Amino acid sequence: MTSVSIKNLDLNFGSVKVLKQLNLEIDHGEFLVLLGASGCGKSTLLNCIAGLLEVSDGQIHINDKNVTWEEPSDRGIGMVFQSYALYPQMTVKGNLSFGLKNARVPKDEIESRVARAAEILQIEPLLHRKPAALSGGQRQRVAIGRALVRDVDVFLFDEPLSNLDAKLRADLRVEIKRLHQKLHNTMIYVTHDQVEAMTLADRIAIMKEGLIQQLDSPAEIYNRPVNKYVADFIGSPSMNFLDGDMSTKGKFKTGGTEIDLGNYEFVDGPIGAPVWFGFRPEHVIVGEAATSQPFSTKVVAEIVEPMGSDTLVWTSIENQPFRVRVDGQASIKTGDEFLLGFDPARASIFDKENELRV
Repeated sequence: MTSVSIKNLDLNFGSVKVLKQLNLEIDHGEFLVLLGASGCGKSTLLNCIAGLLEVSDGQIHINDKNVTWEEPSDRGIGMVFQSYALYPQMTVKGNLSFGLKNARVPKDEIESRVARAAEILQIEPLLHRKPAALSGGQRQRVAIGRALVRDVDVFLFDEPLSNLDAKLRADLRVEIKRLHQKLHNTMIYVTHDQVEAMTLADRIAIMKEGLIQQLDSPAEIYNRPVNKYVADFIGSPSMNFLDGDMSTKGKFKTGGTEIDLGNYEFVDGPIGAPVWFGFRPEHVIVGEAATSQPFSTKVVAEIVEPMGSDTLVWTSIENQPFRVRVDGQASIKTGDEFLLGFDPARASIFDKENELRV
């Protein structure tokens, strides 16, 4: 069953086209993440779904109802904004119940909904505090609770964790995932943080310049990005790219190095065309184990970045930067020569002209 359906959506600000003939179907109970760099249109799309922006063309359906021209309060959605936007003079309970009182919901029903939201979000001890007495994470929980008490089918999150520090973001990310598993409501979540996207989403829509570049599961986007932009955006650190060409079918050549592509699954393999050879740093093997890989070569460690659980080593292949992610206990130091190897079947190759996967 489709929960949210977006058909041929356009949004223009004067002569500037922000969203361009965008189509998107979101299933009931799905957690969909809109991911992309600043200015790609992800928050704009969320605001169109919420009814906070008037679309230029196209239609938006929520639960099979055309809501394109409906007021936000009539769309059956709950929204959590980037800023907490809590009323400072009210207690947590007051903030949670304020919208329901304005909607003239019966008092018993308000009490029931507030109690349920507080229990789910584990903020029961905070109900009689004011926002000034809360931490950032607690305030964000209250902001989520304010949407939760509306008892709607669709929740919209506009970068709700971006104002929090790294540890709080990680903790609340888990809470949001747990919330979705409890409620099974449709959730549409906007972020520029790929870790949030990969860990939360059932599907990710990666956006660029008002268009969806790829819409798929996190695993499929990670393993088979449809173009170079997606490949570069997903992954931390991002994918390595070697500039070269496919001199013969099934072989990639860059400088004096030739890589047999072996079992790589081609979409459409050009011969003699310039291509990018993409490979993720975490899929590289180093040391003696590299000799068992289909491709191996000796390189020199140029920069070593210890990160605790793992270490990022910067090196180069044919004078092109190449990063390798190794175990945090690895003994590689700057200036060391070491052997790296990998299986080219795990690569992603992109046509240099249109940057599409080949």
